[in-house]
Amino acid sequence: MLAVENPANGQRITTVPDAGPADVDKAVRAAVGAWPAWRVTDRHAALMSCAAVVEEAAPVLAPVLTEEQGKPLREAEAEFTRAAARFRYFAGLRIEPRVVGQAEVHRRPLGPVAAITPWNFPVQLAVAKLAPAFAAGNTVVLKPSPHTPLTTLHLGRMLAEVLPPGVLTVLTGQDPLGEHLVTHPGIRKINFTGSVATGKHVAAAAAADLKRLTLELGGNDPAIILPCADTALLAEKLFWSAFANCGQICMAIKRVYAVGSAYDGVVEALAALATEVVVGDGRTPGTRIGPVNNRPQYDRVIGLTEEARSDGARLVTGGRLDGPGYFFAPAILAEAHDGMRVVTEEQFGPVLPIVRCSTVDEAVGLANATKFGLCGSVWGTDEERAADVAMRLEGGTVWVNEHLAMSLDEPFAGSKWSGLGVSGGVWGIEGNTEPFVVHRPAGAR
Repeated sequence: MLAVENPANGQRITTVPDAGPADVDKAVRAAVGAWPAWRVTDRHAALMSCAAVVEEAAPVLAPVLTEEQGKPLREAEAEFTRAAARFRYFAGLRIEPRVVGQAEVHRRPLGPVAAITPWNFPVQLAVAKLAPAFAAGNTVVLKPSPHTPLTTLHLGRMLAEVLPPGVLTVLTGQDPLGEHLVTHPGIRKINFTGSVATGKHVAAAAAADLKRLTLELGGNDPAIILPCADTALLAEKLFWSAFANCGQICMAIKRVYAVGSAYDGVVEALAALATEVVVGDGRTPGTRIGPVNNRPQYDRVIGLTEEARSDGARLVTGGRLDGPGYFFAPAILAEAHDGMRVVTEEQFGPVLPIVRCSTVDEAVGLANATKFGLCGSVWGTDEERAADVAMRLEGGTVWVNEHLAMSLDEPFAGSKWSGLGVSGGVWGIEGNTEPFVVHRPAGAR
């Protein structure tokens, strides 16, 4: 059995099954067996039922999510709200055949999909994989992170009750469970969200069987603050774009490049917010930032912060908090520079380095000088100028005067090492299908 821990106190909550190769084989065989009927079913009603299940589960499972993941209860509830909306969105999305000359181009489902999710958004990211896969006509075997398996396991059992047998199976466990799933010959596509290192391993393991891939990998998202920016006005948006979910969001701001006169104002404004924010147990009313989810990540955040300080960065506010649990007050690191690991690597936690830049060109160059390419943002009162600068950033999504905002019907993809494939909207369904072309004789229509 696999133990589930509460990051607010380090205590064990319960245990869940630790699945092995035999469990993987059973789940994949069930998915293979269910696929022929599922792919030709009108799936609208099933996805709408899934949405209703998610909404009904929220009052019971949101506290469970908070307990195992650490996030404040209102953020856990928001995950369920977003997940239900995603099921409804994909229930109404259809991909019609396209006519190209005498050919009809259809989209056909791939078959059984392996969905592997991380610990930062267990519900939201699970449904982000399930909904388009189901809508396309695929069956799914879902493996949540071993750090946050409990909510997903409960929700998966509830969803399975409104789906045909074998369409969804949730397998919990630790490594090498993911590898057994990725390499199983019955799986035709892998949809993985996680680190770059693990994503590369998944891609290599999947290559032997030429499985299709969607990899949503890490981001080291830059925010450029232009000299014209009103730092007092933008500070709150900027702060929560970096520190929501305790900084544990792949598309959150991870590094700030403040140009010229904007620097001092940004440091001061962010530090003021960081000092005031309430850090604590996510189940306690008033908590705005919960603990880091797990010990390895907590130790990494501490290590990167201390290393930066040793290399000349100034810790304006924040840092490790005493007591049980993995609590780390949001840290603002002034005088950071691009040689520090906290700048060049994705810290994935509540610490934000701020780099002083003399020119916009310098900021853009530093922002792009990375193997990551997920998201980025530019902030300034002159929105046209900010938009021009944003167009120079290398990434899948950029914003002007905001960050993290994203609708269900737009594509989400990373460039460079931040991923392969596309999620979201019609692209999310197409990524779960392959083209099938039918040629008809001239005059047959």
